[in-house]
Amino acid sequence: MSSLFLTPEEVYERYRGMISLGTLRNWRMMKIGPSFLKLGRAVLYPLSELEAWDRKNLVICRAAKVLSAKEREAAG
Repeated sequence: MSSLFLTPEEVYERYRGMISLGTLRNWRMMKIGPSFLKLGRAVLYPLSELEAWDRKNLVICRAAKVLSAKEREAAG
């Protein structure tokens, strides 16, 4: 995925079919979900916005937090 923008179909593929095209359409109508760009009839999702949306929805587990703290200590 070297493109700066993804079509709804490519977003569907990116999330392995876990977010349907219908869900993306509904989210656009309700102005929720990842940000998108509308150019005429074309809908495009900026890759940078999808990555930011991923980070916003990332669930951090306690084990990962502990590991990060240990890594910070080791780094000095």
